[in-house]
Amino acid sequence: MQTNALFELTGRVAVVTGGNGGIGRAIALGLAQAGAAVAVLGRNHDKNQRVLSELQAIGVPSLAVKLDVTDRDALEPALNKVESELGGIGILVNNAGNVSLSGGVLHETSQAWDSVIETQLNAVFLLSKLAARSMLSQKRGKIINIGSMYSFFGSGLIPSYSAAKGAIVQLTKSMAIELAPHNIQVNAIAPGWIETDMTAPVKNMPLNEEILARTPAGRWGQPEELAGTAVYLASRASDFVTGTTIRVDGGYAIR
Repeated sequence: MQTNALFELTGRVAVVTGGNGGIGRAIALGLAQAGAAVAVLGRNHDKNQRVLSELQAIGVPSLAVKLDVTDRDALEPALNKVESELGGIGILVNNAGNVSLSGGVLHETSQAWDSVIETQLNAVFLLSKLAARSMLSQKRGKIINIGSMYSFFGSGLIPSYSAAKGAIVQLTKSMAIELAPHNIQVNAIAPGWIETDMTAPVKNMPLNEEILARTPAGRWGQPEELAGTAVYLASRASDFVTGTTIRVDGGYAIR
């Protein structure tokens, strides 16, 4: 098999939550450029439509669905809409995220904690469960979860985010074990410090200097620099890779 064919996604249907901006948008466009039909799920209609226009310009079948992943009753109808318009879901990227910059457990409210856990962890479980049913019928599938450097390191500023992202690694391993006999691979990507709207406030904090000093690449990453890893994990090239978390961090984690 030619190398390019290993990464070819033509005929596959991908769903990217939080796919209307930042890392999610970059991954959605990367999957589309590899040939996949792509559905982006996001809360903001206008941002959804902008990414939809970009996907249509690439020339792949595409769809944008307005969805808040914390609305549990809306999850199954959203995936049903994708399947009715694009076909059976073969790739799920659980990217939707939020953060509560609370300053620690002494300051974080229970409401903020619940919001982050619901978005960053519970929705991943629920959407994976729904998408896996479609993958079972196709006898193959790829689930890609988005972790973080805080999947490995603690944070005194954002405890709910760290807890959720740490749990993502273990959920990824657990789902990988369960779904491997069905030819469904489950992996995660752990981005380092990537320039997005969510991370923008950090640029004006003392933490920014620590990030640059600790990252051997000496800079922040760009969302587009995660697209290649996502395409790899969505493709046949990774058919014998499951339960792993790939760090895309410019070397941040090795120091």
